[in-house]
Amino acid sequence: MKKIDVYLQNVRISKARQFVKKGDNVLDIGSHDGVMFEQFQGLMNKGIGIDPSLPTVINGKNYTLIPGYFPDVCPEGIKYDVITMLAVLEHIPTDKQKQLATDCARFLNKGGRVIITVPSPQVDFILDVLTTLHIIDGMAIHEHYGFKPKDTLTIFSSTDFKLLHQESFQFGLNNFFVFEKI
Repeated sequence: MKKIDVYLQNVRISKARQFVKKGDNVLDIGSHDGVMFEQFQGLMNKGIGIDPSLPTVINGKNYTLIPGYFPDVCPEGIKYDVITMLAVLEHIPTDKQKQLATDCARFLNKGGRVIITVPSPQVDFILDVLTTLHIIDGMAIHEHYGFKPKDTLTIFSSTDFKLLHQESFQFGLNNFFVFEKI
């Protein structure tokens, strides 16, 4: 990843960190290389990361990264205090998004949080330009499916979740949502 990719990733991680409590067990959907878990050392108890781009299982100090898709490869019988999806939801096909929310509720403790960042639609154009100019790597931009941030509220509006926090950041180009399982 290029420096700007890392910077953008770190901004999303710092947003999520505000809603992770000491001792939480964290499931990161779209974990990539586990950098979030490295930054949460001393904060979280244990982490499981799931990402289809991983070539093999990777064991870190207090986390494990598993290749594949959520929930298919998610270890059964484990409940989490936090599920993160940082720049992931827009990559999920529209017809699978509501099921994703249901699956999150199944793996989350009562009172647990789902932490989500999603870009605004105008970001696709900006990312295309930056990728063309080789300023960023632009991971899987073609999978954005025309996602609109407000769709996050619809996807997670159920009897299982209540909205705890919502804001835009990075000049309105990114959106941040935190839902709590009730």
